[in-house]
Amino acid sequence: MKLQIKIDGKTYEAEVEVLEEDADQAGSGLNAPDSATGQPAPGAYTPGHVADVHSADEKQYRSPTNGLVIKVNVVPGQQVQPNDVLMVLEAMKMETSVTVHHAGKVKSVNVAPGSSVKLHQVLVELE
Repeated sequence: MKLQIKIDGKTYEAEVEVLEEDADQAGSGLNAPDSATGQPAPGAYTPGHVADVHSADEKQYRSPTNGLVIKVNVVPGQQVQPNDVLMVLEAMKMETSVTVHHAGKVKSVNVAPGSSVKLHQVLVELE
């Protein structure tokens, strides 16, 4: 997963890999395999994989963390391109940008600046 971090006004990009489940995810069923196939459900959270911010069909972008929406850069009907920043979240005084991975059109924006968000909450949906 790629993150942008702003420290003292300077932006840094980092690529991170989640090595362990955090306590919020334990027992939540987010990593539970499908009982019939033994495979994770489509769009299920997979540590260290891009699925923790958007679903397998690339249509839903979810919060990678609990936090606060600082800035929303898109509106419904807007065309977006790969690497466009959908919004900026703040968690523990660090900013995280949620970016688009594929071109598309914004169907809905489910949060506004100042909103509190939870881990994996749907933030933006594309058509």
